Amino acid sequence: MKAVVDQETCIGCGLCPSVCPEVFQMNDDGKAEAVVDEVPGNAVDSAKEAEGSCPVNAIIVE
Repeated sequence: MKAVVDQETCIGCGLCPSVCPEVFQMNDDGKAEAVVDEVPGNAVDSAKEAEGSCPVNAIIVE
């Protein structure tokens, strides 16, 4: 399972790293990014929660 953040859509609200720090962090541009190639099994639920919580739907977890 992979997580991707659309950099053009992301508004840098910081919600996803607060929900799932194992997968997401803020980059130097103030946007969120996925920091793992594959979502760890123990973080799937929180990664999906971050996807559903994103106010601009910039995250895809599949």
